[in-house]
Amino acid sequence: MPLVRIDVGQIRDWDTFHDVFEAAFGFPGFYGRNMHAWIDCMGYLDEPAAGMTKVHGSTSDPVVLRLDNIDSMPSEIYQALVECVAFVNWRRTESGGPAILVLAFYKSA
Repeated sequence: MPLVRIDVGQIRDWDTFHDVFEAAFGFPGFYGRNMHAWIDCMGYLDEPAAGMTKVHGSTSDPVVLRLDNIDSMPSEIYQALVECVAFVNWRRTESGGPAILVLAFYKSA
């Protein structure tokens, strides 16, 4: 399974969020650095030819996003990330496709 491990302790604000995810997933140069653009890129994880990410999964082997040090992530960004991952999967399943992105983290608080 494709595993992307991110130390979210590096994320202090929206700029650093987009810096970290852009580097980890290899988003294209035209990445808009907002959550709409993030959702768009992540929706193509199983379509390498689209050029939206350098990380790829498949319909039978989704991408696992492991978030380390989640307790240090700003609450607003944490909530948005969880909702956006859910939306990526919802949009794909709504159109008859499979989910493509799995979150793995442990939040102690």
